[in-house]
Amino acid sequence: MQRPPAFIALLSVVIAMASIQSGASLAKTLFQQVTPQGLTMLRLLFAALILGALFRPWRTPVTRKQLGSMFYYGASLGGMNLLFYLSLQRIPLGVAVAFEFTGPLALALVSSRRLIDLLWVGLAIAGIALLSPLQQASNLDPTGVAFALGAGACWALYILFGQRAGKELPGHVAAAGGMAAAALVVTPIALLMGGATGLNTGILPLALVVAVLSSALPYSLEMVALKSLPTAAFSILMSLEPVLAALSGWLFIDERLAPIQWTAIGLIVAASLGSTLTAPKRS
Repeated sequence: MQRPPAFIALLSVVIAMASIQSGASLAKTLFQQVTPQGLTMLRLLFAALILGALFRPWRTPVTRKQLGSMFYYGASLGGMNLLFYLSLQRIPLGVAVAFEFTGPLALALVSSRRLIDLLWVGLAIAGIALLSPLQQASNLDPTGVAFALGAGACWALYILFGQRAGKELPGHVAAAGGMAAAALVVTPIALLMGGATGLNTGILPLALVVAVLSSALPYSLEMVALKSLPTAAFSILMSLEPVLAALSGWLFIDERLAPIQWTAIGLIVAASLGSTLTAPKRS
């Protein structure tokens, strides 16, 4: 298959990020009708059905070890989604994504032994400190912050387990199987947390839209982009996601951030960009 032009690949990543944050904005507007845990459950179930229909992972034989890898991958994915939606109920979208972004950033920095990475750690810590509920200007719910940081930790685990699953299985099988595992893990937890509250047939079409915007569409676009974009370029673009999340929150759900919160998001983005740009070359 011919690789898409670089412009198409770049555009695919930007649309994918915009789709994810638009889906998050829509999800937040639905929390008055359905609980975050209930919407997470529906999103994962719909996404699992969509990816299953697209990729048909059952056609590929898997071993018990590979099933285990898919399960851990899916469990971390499910935890990330559930905690992120719980955070969105309490704090602005851009701030939630900024806190969540500390997970993969910490993962990238913890394995480094280079002096320059101390600068990126310092920038990230400064951003988190400015966003901290201890700062009067931030006015953030501590529970929402804790949920967002928990989502970040799950994101780091998602990367680790995703790498393992990707080495053992074809990418489309790992993705579809992981999404199914995420739905299986989160569904009983969501139900125990009262996720069925407010559920009705009227909410299903909107939940399907959230699943498409937040999972199926961006995943497909990123697959297109990765065919021609270098990993470093892809990572640089993804580093801008907290800013795009803040803009999405402002445009779609009128979440206006204080200057100190924009500054904090900028510091975290700068730490992520710096870490990516100065990372040692890898095969």
